[in-house]
Amino acid sequence: MKRLHVHVGVSDLEHSILFYSTLFAAEPTVRKGDYAKWMLDDPRVNFAISQGNHARKGIEHLGIQVEDS
Repeated sequence: MKRLHVHVGVSDLEHSILFYSTLFAAEPTVRKGDYAKWMLDDPRVNFAISQGNHARKGIEHLGIQVEDS
């Protein structure tokens, strides 16, 4: 396993970006209008949040990111 992937739906993107940036001590690697992502090395995780259609779903999906098939 190279990197765990977690995607969480949130109701307030800006508030959640502030919360997770503080928790991870890092700003998002990618930030769009309804989405933010942190590519962390410790722990090795691709953590993403989004609002809109995903806002009330909590954990949207989990995955394992690998280098090749």
